[in-house]
Amino acid sequence: MTLFDRTKEAAQLQGLSVSMLEKRAGISENALYSWRKSSPKSENLQKVADVLHVSTDYLLGRTDEPNHYMTETEKMLSGVDLSEAIDRSIPLTYGGHELDDNDKEIIRRLFEEK
Repeated sequence: MTLFDRTKEAAQLQGLSVSMLEKRAGISENALYSWRKSSPKSENLQKVADVLHVSTDYLLGRTDEPNHYMTETEKMLSGVDLSEAIDRSIPLTYGGHELDDNDKEIIRRLFEEK
């Protein structure tokens, strides 16, 4: 998959068209289409990655993890539902603070109400 293809796919997953992505990233119109034939400026690549919340390495195809700077907790939780994470005693945080037992119990009850 090319840089352009990966970028377009990541944008589509977030409901963005190529032109919307270009506007949000503050790069020129049709700049992304030029990535099919030539390498982008590093600052433009970073702007696009920031808008898409992915790493530049992901867009370049160096990794298949959209954001390989995930915390260890995020890596452990990927593919694990939150209820299971609570049962496993995986540290859960919100706003940089670990959730206490009361918060975890509230989350568990929300899952049980499904």
